[in-house]
Amino acid sequence: MAQQFVLKTLLDFASAHSLRGYPGDCAKLHGHNWKIEVNVAGNQLNNIGMVIDFKEIKRHAKEVIKELDHTFLNDHPHFEHINPTAENIAMYLYKTIHSRIATNEVTLHSITVWENDRNCVTYSE
Repeated sequence: MAQQFVLKTLLDFASAHSLRGYPGDCAKLHGHNWKIEVNVAGNQLNNIGMVIDFKEIKRHAKEVIKELDHTFLNDHPHFEHINPTAENIAMYLYKTIHSRIATNEVTLHSITVWENDRNCVTYSE
């Protein structure tokens, strides 16, 4: 079995949303302090013993998250026609960060989106 390293870094952002068509309070405007776990995987270490520098992971993830921070997510172009649920946010972050970070040696393993201390969703491909 081949070795694999999974690196995790945590980020956060604050935003508001409302869930269209939801039969409850989440249909109303409300906000979250989202916590994001970015998990990157690789099986090769570079010449200094790293899969990838944590600074690189954070740089790419922060650039993506910056466009969501302190916004009304429903106004974001990606969420015009789909609800900004935790699931859809996780999938959006995964696909967007993956396109920036994936190489032959490194891939985005998964994204976990926490909407509060008790509820989260993890997305991977």
